Amino acid sequence: MDILPLWAWLLFYVLVFIMLIADLKMFGKKGEHEVSIKEALKMTGVWIGVSLVFCAGIYLLYPVEPHEKAMEFLAGYLIEKSLSMDNLFVFLMLFSFFGVDRKYQHEVLFWGIFGALVLRSIFIFAGAAMVEQFEWVLGLFGLFLLYTGSKMFSHNENEETDPSKNIIVRLFKKFFPVTDQMHGEKFFIKEGKKRLATPLFITLLVIETTDVAFAVDSIPAVFSVSRDPFIVLTSNIFAILGLRALYFALAAVAKYFTYLKYGLGVILIFVGIKMLLAMNEYINAGANWLGFDLNMPHIEIPTVWSLVFIFTTLILSMGLSYLISKPKQN
Repeated sequence: MDILPLWAWLLFYVLVFIMLIADLKMFGKKGEHEVSIKEALKMTGVWIGVSLVFCAGIYLLYPVEPHEKAMEFLAGYLIEKSLSMDNLFVFLMLFSFFGVDRKYQHEVLFWGIFGALVLRSIFIFAGAAMVEQFEWVLGLFGLFLLYTGSKMFSHNENEETDPSKNIIVRLFKKFFPVTDQMHGEKFFIKEGKKRLATPLFITLLVIETTDVAFAVDSIPAVFSVSRDPFIVLTSNIFAILGLRALYFALAAVAKYFTYLKYGLGVILIFVGIKMLLAMNEYINAGANWLGFDLNMPHIEIPTVWSLVFIFTTLILSMGLSYLISKPKQN
């Protein structure tokens, strides 16, 4: 059920487009510009501020339950932002693997984020339609989040991976020639009559396909705090919009976030349990079908409690990472 008229959705996308253009013009200027830590921190603060202003707009103007919707937006934003921090460390590894200089990384990240906005919009609309038609799908989302959260504790950081063997990259190389040489910030070059893709474009391709995998975790997690498509979409997109600045801010202090993934695992397990607790009707029906009476009660965890838990877990895991990692730097 659409709470907002079509013009509100269109206005939001116009706002996103304007912010993307502003980001391209103001941050990581065109050309061989190496983004400084100071510049990255400044823009990270700007993006967080813009997101909070939008949240205030929801609180003041949303036509249905504005206070609750604002809390849902904040919880969804915090979930997506925290999961994105782990994703950014993967991007750091990809840039290192492909040998992309820091001064060219902002260009790849800009187009990577633009692609992520398009893909995630499609996923969220599809997910919202699926949930509206088949509510029990949320139970599957909850089980999947329990699985992905538990995997955070067993993931081997030292496991060797080769991003160049990505299936999309291999398919692309079958149909399009690729050069092994970097050519500044160019994605494509011409050699004679041939048009070749550069390693910078291959990096972008891997980042885009990696983000699809990340979305499989993050989008169901946001559905745990809101079933309103507008809230799910806007919280997700606002979290993504600031990723480029956040990447350069975190890249310099990545060594201090060793244990962040465990906090993210706890957050994913929490939202998975939260989702399953609200699915008691379907769980009880499944138990009856299997021949036993479960009588699981319906438990709805308030959004504000979820917000407090997610924020506290994130701060504790980051603080613990810093305290444990700091002595190693002396």
